[in-house]
Amino acid sequence: MRVAVFSTKEYDRAFLGRANRRYGHELVFFAPHLDMETVVLASGFPAVCPFVHDRLDGPVLERLARSGTRLVALRCAGFNNVDLAAAAGQGLTVARVPAYSPYAVAEHTVGLILALNRKIHRAFARVREGNFALDGLMGFDLHGTTVGIVGTGQIGAVVARIMQGFGCRLLGHDVRQNPECVERGLQYVPLADLLARSDIVTLHCPLTPETYHLINDDALSRMKPGAMLINTSRGAMVDTKAVIRALKSGHLGSLGLDVYEEEADCFFEDLSNQVLQDDVLARLLTFPNVIITGHQAFFTEQAMERIAETTLSNISQFEATGTCRNVVPLPT
Repeated sequence: MRVAVFSTKEYDRAFLGRANRRYGHELVFFAPHLDMETVVLASGFPAVCPFVHDRLDGPVLERLARSGTRLVALRCAGFNNVDLAAAAGQGLTVARVPAYSPYAVAEHTVGLILALNRKIHRAFARVREGNFALDGLMGFDLHGTTVGIVGTGQIGAVVARIMQGFGCRLLGHDVRQNPECVERGLQYVPLADLLARSDIVTLHCPLTPETYHLINDDALSRMKPGAMLINTSRGAMVDTKAVIRALKSGHLGSLGLDVYEEEADCFFEDLSNQVLQDDVLARLLTFPNVIITGHQAFFTEQAMERIAETTLSNISQFEATGTCRNVVPLPT
């Protein structure tokens, strides 16, 4: 099947190309994001393969369907960038990669926790300048602290497993309980209780209308003074301006982000020779108790191999049967 692959980097070409030796699809790689300006590039392709920042709204989906596209094969787990109602109306099938490596995201989460707690980012910069003083680098023992995990699916469960190994107490909040987490001693509580009792709060749930700006001024005010907040899920779960206010007041102790609600304009790009145009992100970067990474939590060899394999398998199944096991249910 001919597939237009959008938002591609060299690593996408490498991993998809390697996995495609088994499947034999005709992959055509495009560097730009898929949106209304670039959708013409997909003309005549029965399948498109977008990524997290590609814009698949109603007009784009209508144009895709009109030009012969039948399958939207997302190479990511989230699908909040797809207008599912419009896709259904155009008769398009939307598939995704529901799981690739929960360990990748969970381990990056714990890396952010450790780096923020022990000020590793600040110590690294100091030592490179010949400054070996310890002032301002005090951390705390993770052993005995309370970690609140919002979203206890596959990734959240791995975070729970790792933090249990540090000797942490575990609280959880989710629409459904994970038996594995319960067996590990995680206590499910209402979100307000989790925020009030946790020394570290980490987010691992999908972006939905219900979770949009889940962490806002009210939620932040409920958190323990000096608590740590980590987000490796979706940027819009956190109201960034509210977080800045909490950091400025000192109520929020530290912040680790791998995602950002306006990241589409900058993440995955090299902007080192440009003036950063996002004033909110620029302000966040001035705080010494904030670490931001550019949506790299998923980025391990194992995860990239799984993403490529599942994406191409979805395309092959659709080509053979008209559907696949990882189809996103569309509204009727």
